[in-house]
Amino acid sequence: MELPRCVATTSSDPAALISSRRNPLVRQLRFLHEGRGRREQGLLLLEGTHLLQEAIRLGQAPRHLLATEAWMDTHPLLLNALPPGCRLHRVSEEVLQAVASTQHPDGVVATLVPPAIASGPGDGLAAATSAPGFWLVLDTIQDPGNLGTLMRTALAAGVRSLWLADGADPFQPKVLRASAGAALALPLWRGTRAELAERVLRLRDRHGVQLLATVPPEQGGQPYWQLDWTAPTALMLGSEGAGLARELQALASQQVTVPHSPAVESLNVAVAAAPLLLERLRQERMPAS
Repeated sequence: MELPRCVATTSSDPAALISSRRNPLVRQLRFLHEGRGRREQGLLLLEGTHLLQEAIRLGQAPRHLLATEAWMDTHPLLLNALPPGCRLHRVSEEVLQAVASTQHPDGVVATLVPPAIASGPGDGLAAATSAPGFWLVLDTIQDPGNLGTLMRTALAAGVRSLWLADGADPFQPKVLRASAGAALALPLWRGTRAELAERVLRLRDRHGVQLLATVPPEQGGQPYWQLDWTAPTALMLGSEGAGLARELQALASQQVTVPHSPAVESLNVAVAAAPLLLERLRQERMPAS
């Protein structure tokens, strides 16, 4: 078959089929399932056509592309949209299965240099607060599916920056899939809880941003729709089990809640976040009369 322009010039034949799970590249990319592997190689693993499309749409250049011949035959336009310099590898179904973390990969995986993550208590804070905005602050979200869903909803809600205290790696494969590519588009900051506390305190005291802490209904928080979400706002959400840490709750300008039936003890953090994050858009588009 005719190879697209993304094939790099290497000593190996890019048209050759990789059919062995013991191929050095297969071992290298399987290591990207682990945080250590991603750190050492400086790469993340994109699995599936949708994530590849999102990366290209965002102007990001895959380093390697592994695809089955069937996938390549049905996606010529996507292959030709790849920038020069990526390395195309034609692989068997068995090899693709070995590289992917999913049980039923759709025919393609790619590697990508991850977007930059800011770190430290004050790194980039002045630039981040140069105009009114909306921040999502997550305290130790452990579940990759929840983190990915939160990222996707945050991007849909117009969040300008996502701040993370520890928790799941935002670039692990399950987070990337659950985010549907939002992890590649959202500006990220990540640090310790102490650094996060210092950072949000500066938002509140130096920049006048309202800090909203989410609490269960029985703790007396204000129903979320009663607040003005059009003001510069940082929404703080806690981990799935412990909730928002007390030291972060203590910094809040106001406490908010999502009222719900007592038939359930609590809401999943990603579920509870959706109405909170989207309330800002609702108020902007449907102002109070």
